[in-house]
Amino acid sequence: MQSICVYAASSESLPEAYRVEARRLGTLIAEHGHQLIYGGGNVGLMGECARAVHQHGGGRVVGVITDKLVDLELAYREADELIITDTMSERKAKMESLADAFITLPGGFGTLDEVMDILVLRQLWYHAKPCVFLNINGVFDHLFLFFDRLIADSLISERHLAFYHVCDTAEAAYDYLLAHTPGPAHEPWF
Repeated sequence: MQSICVYAASSESLPEAYRVEARRLGTLIAEHGHQLIYGGGNVGLMGECARAVHQHGGGRVVGVITDKLVDLELAYREADELIITDTMSERKAKMESLADAFITLPGGFGTLDEVMDILVLRQLWYHAKPCVFLNINGVFDHLFLFFDRLIADSLISERHLAFYHVCDTAEAAYDYLLAHTPGPAHEPWF
């Protein structure tokens, strides 16, 4: 594992606990000499994580951002590499292709769109990369309850819960990724 994709909020109005874990995650990426792949922003949890990678040295920051977001002055210009795409779909595809693993920090619709895409790609056998939800202060608890409802209504299978792991801290998420061994990539999804 060399490249970790982090999905995260761009909002600046966030609880401090979220910021602390985003910075801690960036620090861990730097300490392990890994590469951060992320949405290229300088704001919110995206910016916190990217700046922490640079502040602690040892890691590399690769931002993938659309030209529209660059025009809005939201890009982290200090990134070691800034890849600019035309569309959000291209952005997601590029981040997925560059990553060996995924960690989802708290975020809004964009963050949920990104991680749901990864789960769908896993379900359809496009990858077997590990995916972690960093469930700070239970922010994703209702999402997991929704997944339980999908299982109860036979819309997804209980075995799909193995497509992701849930942790409460950046350390636990990183430990999971370091110890992860890929399972079978080709399980029936229906």
